[in-house]
Amino acid sequence: MQNKIYVGNLSDKIDDAKLKELFSLEGLEITEAKVITDKLSGRSKGFGFVTFANDEMAQKAIAEMNEKEAEGQKLTVNIARPMTERPSGGRPFNRNFR
Repeated sequence: MQNKIYVGNLSDKIDDAKLKELFSLEGLEITEAKVITDKLSGRSKGFGFVTFANDEMAQKAIAEMNEKEAEGQKLTVNIARPMTERPSGGRPFNRNFR
């Protein structure tokens, strides 16, 4: 099932409704449009996901919208991939670190 696309390089002016509007191309049925936001501040993280009724619609949206400009930003649009586990990075907490 590849009916969900990733949309990157979103302007902070784009919310869920605006994202859905951007991808409401003729013949495409959107089931969900979600801009990912920071849990604490509520600000956009600059990317989101759009889910379509089927795989063909998602492919059409990618073909039509990848590298298109929205709110002064060139969009990156491709098939969404499952989130992978990232290493925690950084150092362990040490009270004696100077």
